[in-house]
Amino acid sequence: MEHRKRMQAQRLPYQDREIVVEGPLPADALKRLKLHPQLDAFRRPEEQMKALLEIAELPEGRIIAARDGEIIVGYVTFHYPDELERWSEGGMIDLIELGAVEVSDDYRSLGLGKRMIRLAFSQEQLENVIVYTTEYYWHWDLEGTKLSVWEYRAMMEKLMKSVEMEWVATDDPEICAHPANCLMVRVGKEVPISSIEQFDRVRFRQRFMY
Repeated sequence: MEHRKRMQAQRLPYQDREIVVEGPLPADALKRLKLHPQLDAFRRPEEQMKALLEIAELPEGRIIAARDGEIIVGYVTFHYPDELERWSEGGMIDLIELGAVEVSDDYRSLGLGKRMIRLAFSQEQLENVIVYTTEYYWHWDLEGTKLSVWEYRAMMEKLMKSVEMEWVATDDPEICAHPANCLMVRVGKEVPISSIEQFDRVRFRQRFMY
């Protein structure tokens, strides 16, 4: 399985300096940076940085980051599904999870989430894989953004659609637990039919559903 990692960078004027959106970043490059203290949605910044380094060292793992100088103010992660999750059951080498998307509160008006995700999919880096993301409302920063569940869902759906990810059905209990939760997927143009069919079997344990 070829994991295409083509390092790219974009520069965004910001106040009297620039924010750099770049990746996929190797672990060596990440080690020279620090996480912004507001990036604490999943765990404390120091612990999250360790998690990012572990992902960057995986053959399939990739970290796209936005940095202000040497401070990471946003990041997106890609990696194989967790072994304990349903999505790993098919043993698919061409199924990649778009995992965490996080942007520091002070930088949320700059469209960094969309810039990072678009950079990840550029230059056909992910055309040979199926990329999926699971959106659960209990992971969303409803308090910080002051958005309702449905407004946040619409925002996330718009973000994922910017790289042609589409909402798809599933009988996964966690996703079905709330109507705002969703599964979004993008099938690369080089993915074989056999992988698409295998992913359909993972999406639906009840075969009558598809």
